[in-house]
Amino acid sequence: MNDVIAALTKIAEAEAPFASRGDDSGTHKKELALWQVAGVDVQAASGGWYRETGSGMGATLNTASAMDAYTLTDRATWLNFQNKGALEILVEGDPRLFNQYGIILVSPAKHPHVEAELGQRFIDWVVSERGQAAIAGYRIQGQPAFFPNARQGPS
Repeated sequence: MNDVIAALTKIAEAEAPFASRGDDSGTHKKELALWQVAGVDVQAASGGWYRETGSGMGATLNTASAMDAYTLTDRATWLNFQNKGALEILVEGDPRLFNQYGIILVSPAKHPHVEAELGQRFIDWVVSERGQAAIAGYRIQGQPAFFPNARQGPS
């Protein structure tokens, strides 16, 4: 499939087991936003077919594998994960699955101990052509783990 909302709707209708990170991470927030678009109240289903692990992605994938449950994961963790059991990718390619990573400098005005100059140099490298090429070139088992999209200058 390539329609994440249709997939989540089917999971909810079937009350099929779903393992959620439940940890307020970016991936968890993305998952909750997708459930909302699907019109599914996962809070009402919590403890039933919808299970919150309160854990990181690796532990949640272990739980999903043990429960033979569905879950939402990021590509890099999935590619590194060794305990897949019967888990397989069922939905990918839907633009709604895009989950942006960002980089921001901690405010030296609020946190004077921050090495702001070094932090800014790192940010400048990450968004540079070299940094973006390094991110694009990072592979796990021959597959890209991240898809850089930083733009230089005005958009």
